[in-house]
Amino acid sequence: MSIVENTRKTLDNAEKLNGELNSFLSIERDHAMQRAAEVEKDGGDRPLRGVAIAVKDNICTKNLQTTCGSRILHNYRAHYDATAVERLNRAGAIVVGKTNMDEFAMGSSNESSAFGTVKNPWDTTRVPGGSSGGSAVAVASGVVRASLGSETGGSVRQPASLCGIVGLKPTYGRISRFGLVAFASSLDNIGIFGATAADVAGVLGVIAGRDKNDSTSADVPVPDYRAALDDDVKGRKIGVPRALFGEGIDDEVRDAVEKSIDNFRALGAEIVDVELPYANYGIAVYYIIATAEASSNLARFDGVRYGFRAEGSHELREMYRKTREEGFGAEVKRRIMLGTYVLSSGYYDAYYAKAQKVRALVKRDYETAFANCDAILTPTSPSTAFKIGEKSDDPLAMYLSDIYTVSANLAGIPGVSVPCGLSGEGLPIGTQLVGNFWSEGVLLNLANTYEKAFPLAARPKISVA
Repeated sequence: MSIVENTRKTLDNAEKLNGELNSFLSIERDHAMQRAAEVEKDGGDRPLRGVAIAVKDNICTKNLQTTCGSRILHNYRAHYDATAVERLNRAGAIVVGKTNMDEFAMGSSNESSAFGTVKNPWDTTRVPGGSSGGSAVAVASGVVRASLGSETGGSVRQPASLCGIVGLKPTYGRISRFGLVAFASSLDNIGIFGATAADVAGVLGVIAGRDKNDSTSADVPVPDYRAALDDDVKGRKIGVPRALFGEGIDDEVRDAVEKSIDNFRALGAEIVDVELPYANYGIAVYYIIATAEASSNLARFDGVRYGFRAEGSHELREMYRKTREEGFGAEVKRRIMLGTYVLSSGYYDAYYAKAQKVRALVKRDYETAFANCDAILTPTSPSTAFKIGEKSDDPLAMYLSDIYTVSANLAGIPGVSVPCGLSGEGLPIGTQLVGNFWSEGVLLNLANTYEKAFPLAARPKISVA
């Protein structure tokens, strides 16, 4: 099949399934078909030549919409490509659409989007996870083989787990954040979803690396991730923090993840016990630091410079207030208020400063553990995909969906979620592997070996035929 024909088929599938799944906020048919024709005509041996990619709608794409799932940026079109998108284009990939997401990436279920909830293709009464739910569903449903998401506290790995695909959060600084609309700058990463670890490795090898436009991107060599996929895992040491397998995790999730430990042992990996004593403080620390940074970053959305502006205001302060009141959803407002509070006079030292100190202890825990192992294995999510609306009125229960993922963001280390089984209701379960800095190749090797030896035995109910 030619690149043009394959792109047309991808777009047709996206449009066909979007009515049921709501995974795309825009399907860019004209743009994609023009790109497909150009790529096909140019020829060449580019690494992602003709590969269809979906991009989360908080990553800038020139002349295409970038709404962040928010009314305040409704119909906003970026004037430049994010570095990650620019590198995808250079490698011959074709962006076919922008995916739905929790508003400004604030959520764990994709229910806070101003443009409707994304549905899980395994069961449309359930959430796909968030905030990158649209990107996860675009891959899980078979529309694309790979997509870009973003991670601040688990927003790639958690939906990957709930949708039965592979999701990678890289080391902080591995992928440029230039063109990623900021939520919490010290925690944000661009991440990758793939139908397989090989799909993720192919995209990572293209978009990783130093970028002069992002001072936090690292000048660290980019290895050949594909070449390392089939390395022997025998002798790899996988650490297991048993204390994290206790209260709060569904029995079926615990059983599936325990089984994945046995499976890795059968593949030749050595299982060792490790301790992460400060991991239990991860959620509290995360929701102080992330909301504080969000409060600062979202101050730019005021009705003057970007997107929506409320009507009927006669003075500047009133226009600011009405624009933000009408433009932001409830979850974004909640987090802005929390962040403003923890940064306020009299509370900064008690909350924000202390959270930063505990963050350093979380990072130290990992450094100590990695002296004895190559990767650490935990559940990705404490539960399978929950019902739409089930946790909407209980923010704390929603926040705890990220209990196993936030610590990697606080420490700045990479993590990957790989499918490890199905629940009794036929819902996917993911196991998480977290590695030391710049160890994405090791994690993808482990994920690739596992998925080949123990593939999921089912497909989503709604997917490309």
